[in-house]
Amino acid sequence: MKKFLFDLFPVLMFFITLKVAEKTASAGLWLAEIFATLGLAVTVKPDLVPVMLATVAVIIATVIQVAWVKVKHGKVDNMLLISAALIVLLGGMTLYFQNDGFIKWKPTVLYWLFSVVLIAAELFWHKNLIKAMMGHAMELPELVWKKLNYSWAVFFILLGILNLYVAFNYSIDTWASFKLFGATGIMFVFIIVQTLMLNKYLPKEDSK
Repeated sequence: MKKFLFDLFPVLMFFITLKVAEKTASAGLWLAEIFATLGLAVTVKPDLVPVMLATVAVIIATVIQVAWVKVKHGKVDNMLLISAALIVLLGGMTLYFQNDGFIKWKPTVLYWLFSVVLIAAELFWHKNLIKAMMGHAMELPELVWKKLNYSWAVFFILLGILNLYVAFNYSIDTWASFKLFGATGIMFVFIIVQTLMLNKYLPKEDSK
């Protein structure tokens, strides 16, 4: 549970900051002070203030997350580094151009990157990354491992498309809620469905 919350820490900070900023009259002053600290004199449209503050929060939260992992474990996972780089890059572009479209693309870019890595590793290096991660916990026929790998790749492609649909057809509030609750819930359902499908391949004692 702690690891789950830790992984969601940046998303939680984005969601909480967005909600607080929407209900705080002085949110614009907070954002102006942040820009002033950075030596920038920027005027932000009032309707963009909450998402801009939330973007600042998610960038800071991500940097803290990476630093914590580095201090505690001595090494940061490559996917966490890539995710952090995307947040800093697209978040920075959101702040610079005052366009929330950039930060909305972040989940989709990350999901599609996952998909490309899974497919490329299988096709070009004949390495099944899902098997590499889960092979120690269960034994499955090679064909099943391959199907499992491609099912995750397709899942990430579809989840990326769904993120874009929600991001650009609904309000920022709805999108933020989808990121925190919707996408996470969908992933849990997908994992549960896969677990049920793989159950027949497990020994009875493991299955129980």
